Amino acid sequence: MLNNYQLTLLVNTKVDEKEREALLDSIEKKVKKVEKKDLWGNRDLSYPIKHQNKAYYAHFEIEAESKEITDLDKILKLNEDILRYLIIRKG
Repeated sequence: MLNNYQLTLLVNTKVDEKEREALLDSIEKKVKKVEKKDLWGNRDLSYPIKHQNKAYYAHFEIEAESKEITDLDKILKLNEDILRYLIIRKG
């Protein structure tokens, strides 16, 4: 069964643009449908995360099965270029 989710992630600013685009594209391929993709760009962090004061923000509204979200969660946890992420299931 497909559910709607929001995914927000913070990517290390030391990652070059091509690598960052490849990372974001790989996320899109892991889910059934990307309804909305907002790239907020580099922003200051309120507090340092992994010794970084800035991060590249990306926000997705996606449609996926719970198994796909579980797999995506595992991939995001292991990726060192991602400083922080949050996946929320929408009502």
